[in-house]
Amino acid sequence: MRDVMVKVLEVSLQLDLSEFAAFLWQHQIPHRIMEEGECQQLWVSAGINPQRINQLFELWRSGADLSQVQVQHNPAINTTPAFDLHRLPATLMLIVASVLIALLTGFGDNFELLRYFTIADLIQQGDSLYTPGLDVTLESGQLWRLLTPIFLHFNIPHLAFNLLWIWVVAARIERLQGLNVLLGLVVFSGVASNLAQYVVSGPLFGGMSGVVFAVLAYTWLWDRQRKVAERFNLPPALMALMVIWLALGFSGVLEGAGMGAVANTAHLVGLLAGLAFVPLVAVLRRR
Repeated sequence: MRDVMVKVLEVSLQLDLSEFAAFLWQHQIPHRIMEEGECQQLWVSAGINPQRINQLFELWRSGADLSQVQVQHNPAINTTPAFDLHRLPATLMLIVASVLIALLTGFGDNFELLRYFTIADLIQQGDSLYTPGLDVTLESGQLWRLLTPIFLHFNIPHLAFNLLWIWVVAARIERLQGLNVLLGLVVFSGVASNLAQYVVSGPLFGGMSGVVFAVLAYTWLWDRQRKVAERFNLPPALMALMVIWLALGFSGVLEGAGMGAVANTAHLVGLLAGLAFVPLVAVLRRR
């Protein structure tokens, strides 16, 4: 097995490394700052020259203007590719599972398979559909149903749109904060948005949109914090776009424009879940 990260320096907890960390992120140098006892440690990706990072740190600590340092053109630093696939197992799993389930269910046409992924079972009698309800899902231990509707998609544009955001935003969360943070956010927002949508519309719905709203809201609020070493640096206008999309959905404009039934409640709850996940992660990472 090869090392993924190496420790390059250890300093007192009293030294605020946020400015230096922001410099590293600005130049796409993957790193982590971790507390160990009375010290804080700086770890960088194993493909990066640790001596060069130490040189940059000493320059920064001496008060030098790092904006004049040509980091990205220095051959001593070999930054990890922006999308190193072996570092994105959760993102790839979300994409592969969504595509596979969409194809297997025929984008909703294969009813017998579709019913295994809805939040509550569906029973067809003649031209009518019935459901035993969410109580049966819980009592029978079929807890996977609370999450699996996120993998259901009913047309190709819906699938492509959602997975584009997963590839762009969720992948960035996984690269910067790790698999556990992304999976926790997906499960938290997926279950919350599915439950909320079930209360409003019943069990026949699907899509990754609630999770998409969650990852966008999470990255937006995370970057709004005052003291964070790592930032996602996504355009702040994305939050305005989400709010506009929500307003259009609840107003009926999207449905009237021929986009079909829109899971507006899942979108809203997904957004709120993403915002609520930020303080939780911040507290856990400090500990």
